[in-house]
Order: sequence, then structure tokens, then C-alpha cells
Amino acid sequence: MVCKDPEKRKEYLREYRRKNRERLTEYHKTYREEHKDKIVEYEKERSENKKEYYKTPNGIKSRKINKWKSRGVISNDFDTLYDLFINTDKCMYCEKVFVDSVDRCLDHDHETGLYRAVLCRSCNVKDVLK
Repeated sequence: MVCKDPEKRKEYLREYRRKNRERLTEYHKTYREEHKDKIVEYEKERSENKKEYYKTPNGIKSRKINKWKSRGVISNDFDTLYDLFINTDKCMYCEKVFVDSVDRCLDHDHETGLYRAVLCRSCNVKDVLK
């Protein structure tokens, strides 16, 4: 089926997968068994590429933002929040100067998930902005 409407194509594929679930499962199982070496090599290469990516500025930024999201931080603009986080050179509470990025913490309200401030580790642990 050649369909130019993306919604119709999605629906068609969804229905096709539902009708052919067993056949597709068997096909994928057979493929994985016959191409184990190829799959292992692909995963190894992919892992290496990810390691290299996470050393780049975009990779570091992506990892940091994903970490915030997993901890419940809510924001409309994570890019601006990241820039604020990176460019803050001292604690917004005690004004201790940050030596490196490990000293810096993004404080957020655990009930609402909203950003409150960039704090040093000790102020963040004390929860001074409660």
C-alpha cells in the first residue's frame, strides 16, 4: 500500500501489525537468531558512539536535562534553564563560588516540580528554600 496521508498510513500499519502479530514475532525471532554476530557488533558500535556523544557539549546538556526530567523538574524551556544553570557561578543562597559543575545543584519544589534556584550541594541538602 502506498499512501501519502501519514495518518492513514499509521492506521494501516497498526492494523497490519495487529493482524500479523504472530508471523512478525516469529520473523523477528528467526532474524535475531540468524544475525547474532551482526546485532552484537551493531550494539557495540552504538554504545561507543553514545559514549563519544555524551562527551560533547550537546551530549552533556542532553544528559543533564534528562536527569532533571527524571527527578520531576518541570519547565517550559529547559534550554534557558540549562543556560542559567551553567552560567551561574555562585550559590543563589549562601553565595559560595562554584569550583566545578559537581558543586552546582538545580533546586526544585518536589510538590510542583518547578525550578527554584541554583544552589551549592550543602544548601540543596539543607533544603533552605522550603
